[in-house]
Amino acid sequence: MGWGLSGADVHGVAEIGFAFRDGGTRLSHLYQRNPLRVLFPDPLADDIPAAVLVTTSGGLVAGDRLRIELRVGAAARAHVTASAAEKIYRSTGATTEIVQTVSVESGGWLEYLSPETILFDGTRLRRETTIALASRAGFLGGGIIVFGRRARGESFSHGFLHEGWQMHRDGSLIWGDALHLEDDIAAIMGDPACFDGAGGCATLILAPPDGEPRRFLDAAREVQRQSAGPALRAGVTAVNGLLVARWLGDPLPLRRAYADLACHLREAAMGWPPRLPRLWHV
Repeated sequence: MGWGLSGADVHGVAEIGFAFRDGGTRLSHLYQRNPLRVLFPDPLADDIPAAVLVTTSGGLVAGDRLRIELRVGAAARAHVTASAAEKIYRSTGATTEIVQTVSVESGGWLEYLSPETILFDGTRLRRETTIALASRAGFLGGGIIVFGRRARGESFSHGFLHEGWQMHRDGSLIWGDALHLEDDIAAIMGDPACFDGAGGCATLILAPPDGEPRRFLDAAREVQRQSAGPALRAGVTAVNGLLVARWLGDPLPLRRAYADLACHLREAAMGWPPRLPRLWHV
């Protein structure tokens, strides 16, 4: 997909490009259109440049469309997050659509670690994420989904959700995943063989630049074990050059466990400080 708008149906757009120039990572491209805006807080001296996505509308309603495109050039390093949890409001029929496209060139590194997406009851959301990695490129990212506004006693019992991921290395598909919920969602959420009443789920993916994730496996499992507690089910595995971690359970401990492992992996894989941007703690 080239830079610029891809069609009349696109609403919010954020295109961010990073390149390695003059001895460091520099912003090489930026295009933004409401309701998306991009902020660039000053990174700490020992950390990598960061970009923060802001949804100025305060949430997404039925029929809203977002396109987010992230590009990291050879040898560049960047972190992209969001200013707050994304709220997807109830729909009377139309579907909110989010398309995320990520590419990282050889020797580049991208962290795409946004806070959770909160699905109001009656949400209709389709989100597709495609990641293209060159050889020796690295990636750390994933997502958290919260099923309803639990503080208000609301669950995600009806609506529609399709969350799709595809990851490619040198043009070959190395991982694909899809979560699809519709029809009797309340029964699916309550089924012990499915979500067993969990308030949220999360996936975190590490693609180490050398394509060898198994050396991170034992330590990642220990971090999960220490942070999961009784409120979470968790697991981590290595497949096709990726480390893939999963959680299922209550949203607040799930968010903390996700952040704990993300902090650990960014340090273990790249030597960055084991912390996330301050926005994660607001």
